[in-house]
Amino acid sequence: MKKALADALEHKGYATLTPVQEAVTKPDLIGADLLVSAQTGSGKTIGFGLAIAPTLLGEDEKFPSADKPLALVIAPTRELALQVKRELSWLYGKAGAVVASCVGGMDMRDERRNLARGAHIVVATPGRLRDHIMRGSIDLNFLRAVVLDEADEMLDLGFREDLEFILGESPDDRQTLLFSATVPASIGKLAQSYQKDAIRVVTKSESSQHSDIEYRAMNVSPRDGESAIINVLRYYEAPNAIVFCNTRAMVNRLTTRLSNRGFSVVALSGELSQNERTHALQAMRDGRARVCVATDVAARGIDLPNLDLVVHAELPTNHETLLHRSGRTGRAGRKGVSTLIVPPAARKKAERLLKWAKLSADWDTAPSAEAVQLRDEERMLADPSWLEEAANSERAAIEKMTEKFTIEQIAAAYLRLYRSKHSAPEELTTVSNEKPKPRQEFGPSVWFSLSGGRSQNAEPRRLLPMLCKAGGITKDDIGAIRIQQDESFVEIRKSAAADFIAKIGPEMKVEDDAVLTELKTPPVIASKKRFDPAAKPRKHPAKEGHRKSRPSTPPVDWNDSPAPRTKKPKSTLKHSKPKGSFESEAVKSGAVVEREPKKTDKPRARKPNSGADRPKGPPPPKGKPSSKKNRAKALAKKADRSNKGGSTPPKRKKT
Repeated sequence: MKKALADALEHKGYATLTPVQEAVTKPDLIGADLLVSAQTGSGKTIGFGLAIAPTLLGEDEKFPSADKPLALVIAPTRELALQVKRELSWLYGKAGAVVASCVGGMDMRDERRNLARGAHIVVATPGRLRDHIMRGSIDLNFLRAVVLDEADEMLDLGFREDLEFILGESPDDRQTLLFSATVPASIGKLAQSYQKDAIRVVTKSESSQHSDIEYRAMNVSPRDGESAIINVLRYYEAPNAIVFCNTRAMVNRLTTRLSNRGFSVVALSGELSQNERTHALQAMRDGRARVCVATDVAARGIDLPNLDLVVHAELPTNHETLLHRSGRTGRAGRKGVSTLIVPPAARKKAERLLKWAKLSADWDTAPSAEAVQLRDEERMLADPSWLEEAANSERAAIEKMTEKFTIEQIAAAYLRLYRSKHSAPEELTTVSNEKPKPRQEFGPSVWFSLSGGRSQNAEPRRLLPMLCKAGGITKDDIGAIRIQQDESFVEIRKSAAADFIAKIGPEMKVEDDAVLTELKTPPVIASKKRFDPAAKPRKHPAKEGHRKSRPSTPPVDWNDSPAPRTKKPKSTLKHSKPKGSFESEAVKSGAVVEREPKKTDKPRARKPNSGADRPKGPPPPKGKPSSKKNRAKALAKKADRSNKGGSTPPKRKKT
């Protein structure tokens, strides 16, 4: 390792390297193409920074003056690209490296000026880098190394075409490193196309994926989702926490809710500008904000210090997203907690996600208000201020309080002041933590007939509470409810039937004078007709009798010889229609062509607005439009001329 890089790591407090950093810096891998897969938060940025150092520096300890880029690092999002730039800046700072960035959302003119001044390492997003290449503002002919960080995410976001274009513009003798949390088939194809004899590097940490993260799945009622998030944040009181949502609308809603409850919160979504997103992340790093509500794409690859808690406000769509979300915590040896907010309808989905991700979670209910207050008391009593002696400047105020108030009053006042600085927890509905059991068989039962059915607007949701109240039973004692047109049938558990009848009374009447009748045998209820493949298709009544069925064609015996074809007799000239001009061959030979009038030769009806409706001849005088009567006479004359074989005489030209 170069001395400048070793000094930078020591200055940052790196006593030992992580497994992925040790794996990529082995002497036998210097200059080789690598396909590295390691879990999120394992120190991949410093890892590929150390891996490309021998290729960039060679035998030198420091970089020469900045000119054309020597290394290119491509990241999927703006936040991750800027984060990589910060890491590489301090890693290569003592080696004299100039690191520039080309990311979307920034001023492209400033980036072009920085590239023109020269840079050793360029960190970019695919779309913006392709724009610079096509505009000619960056020269890739001197590249020695190319790094694709979070390659799987870039392919998922649709950057394959941009990556292929960028790698095609790079020199063939470059060193190419692909870093990815997972290695699907698409990554393998990309490695085969643009890497030479790539070496697969798999760190040991993959075998115990996310071992530093504690997973907790919390059952909540459907209405307590947001309140449970508040209690989770209050229970852990993490220095930095991130809450993941699936949509921008949910991000805005939850940000407003948490802000109203007194949390220092920022939002991170795709609809924000780059400047707003940068300020939000900086507020998290500075400690001005402690909670970040974000979507998956916006928070991809971000690294926040002291991020100890991840809350999945909405379950992700796949297990890979679950791993990437949770990987924001538990980084570089730190412990973290990942909590899933699971309403009853999402229980099976949460179990599938955890199973596919090969994770085990502790199922429990969300922290109650009492649990949050007990946790506050533990943190309050564990504060080191209790063990510190009073300063001289504080003794005067302490003597005044002890003289004026009792110890109990002082403790109560301190407790109230402590709680006033924190948001009050929410009261949650009690839910069962047990996995829902399949419904058991109802067992022996007695059927009752109830007057009133579908025609009287009878519904199970109305009959169930009515029967429970009238008969003094619970909903578990009622089995099936079948609504018919004029009556309804109810199934009552046999063990509760006697008490049910006694409670209703001898008249067997319930609300709205509906009468119950006990049945000796279960009712015969007509089931819905199902499709019978053996049944004949029903003919449509509208089509019956309107179309005659075609006679069936007799089968063809292919052994018989075909009948000889007969020529149709040609039509006589009298009935044939002359082709071409009137001077046909028949006319030239002296034959007389006569046209018999057809029965269908009638005056053709014309559109009232067409110009053909008007009879030929001089137009009517202005101011006196032709009447319908005159127009009808003209049409009649024209029809008579056509029936006689005549035609309208041509107009004489004026001489």
